[in-house]
Amino acid sequence: MDTQIPLVNRIDSIHQVSSTDWNACAGPEHPFLWHEFFACLEDSGTACPETGWQPCHLLFRRQGQLRGFSPLFLKVHSEGEFVFDYGWASAYERAGGSYYPKLQSAVPYTPVPGPRYVIHPDDPDPAQVRQYLRQAQISMAEGLRISSLHTTFCTADEYAEGPQAGFLQRLGVQFHFENPGYTDFADFTAQLSARKRKAVLKERREAQKGLNLQALSGSDLRDEHMELLFRCYTDTCSRKWGRAALTREFFFLLRQRMPEQVVLMLASREDRHLAAALNFKGSKALFGRNWGCLEDVPFLHFELCYYQAIQYAIEHKLERVEAGAQGFHKVARGYLPRLTYSLHWIADPGFRQVLDQVLRQERTEVTIQRQLLEEENSPYRKAEK
Repeated sequence: MDTQIPLVNRIDSIHQVSSTDWNACAGPEHPFLWHEFFACLEDSGTACPETGWQPCHLLFRRQGQLRGFSPLFLKVHSEGEFVFDYGWASAYERAGGSYYPKLQSAVPYTPVPGPRYVIHPDDPDPAQVRQYLRQAQISMAEGLRISSLHTTFCTADEYAEGPQAGFLQRLGVQFHFENPGYTDFADFTAQLSARKRKAVLKERREAQKGLNLQALSGSDLRDEHMELLFRCYTDTCSRKWGRAALTREFFFLLRQRMPEQVVLMLASREDRHLAAALNFKGSKALFGRNWGCLEDVPFLHFELCYYQAIQYAIEHKLERVEAGAQGFHKVARGYLPRLTYSLHWIADPGFRQVLDQVLRQERTEVTIQRQLLEEENSPYRKAEK
């Protein structure tokens, strides 16, 4: 399908574009934007037409060379997005509209901020590339006569440009650890208030009793580790959400295609693996994703998902750890609230006006909440902040 925007075309599978060309735009910072990651999602049956994620990625070319893309999906539900619009869908349908299908510019099942208009670093006019890709998205939405187009977990710059193209703005909050150059974990805890430092060290001691903890990546990963990870993940899903979205094959494909980006935090007792936490490593950050535990061990969640990630980031001189969606409890463990950004194009003028008012109020509330969380709940010594 032609988007009718010069230099932009649509593909219906990640395999219709060269991985070399795609990754030259994606760069090393965001592994979730790599061709390999989208291929793992698609080939494993995790995010594909059969699961309600129809790829319709947009590609921008100059003189035949790929210089930008927008990851895009046609969706018939709102699962796996982490910027929740179930209430919007319900309200629109009660008013007699059809909310689905919709277009979603995102990385499926991955609430990690990053560019959604991904541009080759050598392109002479990045603003023009973003403009063409936005226009192509809207042209597609209008051509398909769908209710809406959502760009979730985009960058602050993309967010700022959105209103000029008719997008509504939405804010959220995540919790990130930021590494100013700590020498080791003790250097980090020295910056905490005495009470918080004592609590963190106590949790680590309790969690580590009798356990062997490892961070595995690259050639150290084995099939048994990915099998454990899948078991842990499905156990967590059965207790929290009821249905596992990521397939077993997805985890095994990650090991085959992106082993150096996978960092698996593993907890074992003697010869038995107990828990696993999946992380991804970019050039600047460690991204926490899925976790699970096959035995109830006090504080092991905090140790494996948060403290081990901080320790790894410090040892590998990474700038930050992004620990995924939600989780006020992360603040006490060194992760501070950071704003996340989304853009929403709504076709119906009346519905758009209602949502605009709702989002204005929501943005005010989120901004105040984030400020209060950092100022009143920060675990760091006041003299340092």
